[in-house]
Amino acid sequence: MNKTILAMAVVVAAGFALPALAQSQITVVNFGGANANAQKKAYYEPFEKTGVKVVPVEYNGEQAKVKAMVETKKVTWDVVEVESPDVTRGCDEGLFEKIDWAKVGNKADFQPAAVHECGVGIFVWSTVMAYNGEKIKDRPTSWADFWDQKKYPGKRGMRKGARYNLEFALMADGVKPADVYRVLSTKEGADRAFKKLGELKPQIQWWEAGAQPPQFLVAGDVVLSTAYNGRISAAQREGKYLQVAWYGGIYDLDYWTIPKGTPNRDAAYKFIQFASQPDNQAKYAEEISYGPTNNKALAKLHPKVLANLPTSPANAKDAVQFNVKFWADQGEELEKRFASWVAQ
Repeated sequence: MNKTILAMAVVVAAGFALPALAQSQITVVNFGGANANAQKKAYYEPFEKTGVKVVPVEYNGEQAKVKAMVETKKVTWDVVEVESPDVTRGCDEGLFEKIDWAKVGNKADFQPAAVHECGVGIFVWSTVMAYNGEKIKDRPTSWADFWDQKKYPGKRGMRKGARYNLEFALMADGVKPADVYRVLSTKEGADRAFKKLGELKPQIQWWEAGAQPPQFLVAGDVVLSTAYNGRISAAQREGKYLQVAWYGGIYDLDYWTIPKGTPNRDAAYKFIQFASQPDNQAKYAEEISYGPTNNKALAKLHPKVLANLPTSPANAKDAVQFNVKFWADQGEELEKRFASWVAQ
């Protein structure tokens, strides 16, 4: 009889423990690579000391996966890193929870672009011009230099897509960074950008993954390349003498989102609040050269670290903020035109 009672007690106790166990871990989805490694050191491992285990998952930004989970009410992802076009689109489609900023922090402490209805800015990153400092001594300083085959003969690495390349092409053709989207929004501006891009077409080696530009540059496959600044930073930490030319870099933000219907919403908020604190964001910036979104983190960084961030005053001076609305409105048409142009 006593054994029976004891067995029942164990079952009951286990039943009561299940909800607690469900809250003892969260799944955080990221884009992998150097960014994921930096997040692990700055966010995941320290957060786990609060008693909540972080299960990291890598993906390529497939919004369809989030949509399927939400629509079937089988949400297994708790916090998802998304790019700026996806946070807006996902918000409009009802895929993400509306952010309760009282559970995150003071909005005034964050960069304005980091405060979104359905997302919390994680970091500022930039698509820039990169080169191998061991092979190029005469530092390029403009997108006109990127196009200059006489000054820098050889292949160019560029992301396979219209986004970023059309903006760079206009700057190479003399358009000031501040005027890029005004010009590109016209038919004449788009024609001008494609015409300028055509000048380089025979010399372009396309890349589709962020890890490729540093590999191309180190191997000598290309002389100059567009690249994500954090990927160049990671290569530098590995001892590669790659360099960044910051003029006309296009900066953007990634965001934390909470898929609608996650059973671990409270734990998700705790994680986002933790990752948004100045000390933790400063640690992240020390691990990879992406700029903090919490402005209070900047004061905690060494000048040498600041010098490699998109958010440092010198690097941000001639930068272009990625225009989410422009690409939401005209992106589909321009990407189709680009695909046709590449195939010709």
